Amino acid sequence: MFNWKRILLASALISGSAFSANSMIVRFELTDSMKNFLKANQLDVTGVNYKTMEIEALLTQEELNMVKAQKANIKFSFPQNLLAGPDDQYKNPDEIADIVAATHAKYPDITEVKTIGKTLEGREILAIKISDNAKTDEKEPVVLVNAMHHAREVMTPEITTDMIDYLTSNYGTNAEVTNWVNNTEIWVIPMFNLDGNNKMWTEDSMWRKNTRDNFGVDLNRNYPTGWNSCNGSSSYTGAQDYRGTAPASEPETKAMMDFVASIKPVFNISYHSYSEIVIYPYGCKPKKTPTEQAVETIGAEIGKKIDYKPGTAWELLYNADGGDIDWMYVEHQVIPFVIEVNSTMAGFHPSYSKWRDKTVQRNRPGWMHLLTKVQNGPSLQGVVENNEFSTIKLSLGGKVVQTYKINPDGTYFVMVKPGTYDVTFEGTRTQTFPSVEVKEKKTFRF
Repeated sequence: MFNWKRILLASALISGSAFSANSMIVRFELTDSMKNFLKANQLDVTGVNYKTMEIEALLTQEELNMVKAQKANIKFSFPQNLLAGPDDQYKNPDEIADIVAATHAKYPDITEVKTIGKTLEGREILAIKISDNAKTDEKEPVVLVNAMHHAREVMTPEITTDMIDYLTSNYGTNAEVTNWVNNTEIWVIPMFNLDGNNKMWTEDSMWRKNTRDNFGVDLNRNYPTGWNSCNGSSSYTGAQDYRGTAPASEPETKAMMDFVASIKPVFNISYHSYSEIVIYPYGCKPKKTPTEQAVETIGAEIGKKIDYKPGTAWELLYNADGGDIDWMYVEHQVIPFVIEVNSTMAGFHPSYSKWRDKTVQRNRPGWMHLLTKVQNGPSLQGVVENNEFSTIKLSLGGKVVQTYKINPDGTYFVMVKPGTYDVTFEGTRTQTFPSVEVKEKKTFRF
């Protein structure tokens, strides 16, 4: 097969337009002091491994010398892995567009394709909906999955395209899949950072950001919630986590925000690599989601399903401000997760033949768990007619533990921890249902 991706990447390396020739991935013993030092000096932390207790960073020789001065315990370094670049079987923007178009052509009754916005360079950001009446808003719960906020994380679109293929090809023959598709609106954005990925293939195999003014903005530090709030991003344009000049400065970020606001998902998964961890809000120390709510519990359930370690970004990696999951959680009451696929043994560009299938198969139980959870609960689900209620409050022992804004179309999908709650609907009138035991999906009649 004509390997034009490999030729483009090799040409970029020869011309000197790719990453610095003395760049290398360096592996250290994972300690809090090492995590803090790497982040404080705005060095590119690429992943962690909690099974081997190791942390990796992409460093120049000068940066490595600076870390060595801290008497760091260096485990290994391997610059040769960077020079090869990713296998050409991984997807580029054109191939993603072809996959989406071909899927819709093959399964027109259960899919809909939408352009949610355009990138800086004018590429269409595509989302595909999978549902039994894909062109209709059926007031069903929505689950959103997206991949590749960061351009070099080439395994992540393999997860989303596998999900698209699995759901569409098994619909009508697999009872579980058929139930998910019939009773859920499933939206998949198979590749988000299209410009950055193109640059990764054509110029710099370690490119992470979008392509703003050739230095790029880290799209996952560009969301408004918590933007520039906890030293979890950089103001330096050359940094890998450069946050941009203002919240939502990038068209890609705005496209995601507008789309989420329009579909109001119950769950979201944003796929990243690498570390084998499940991250939930918040990104800034010491904030965490309230323990009375379901976010941490469901994150732990996903972690158990796929054998990944769950926690917040600041617990598992470092402070991260301006991330998509914090924004989704705060602004649209989404229960959102970042899942970092693959370990330090695989890195950003693992062998396709060795890692692709095992990675997508290992991660299927994660997104499948959310599709099952949104159907079965425990949750409060239903539709409020005539806009008489706008808010739902759940109380335990007289204390309000969760407040939920009913969606503009009257739907509500409140995921909760199992328990007995006083449930109050508030709006033009107030109605309370005392001592409601919630162990599965629960609906109310007025």
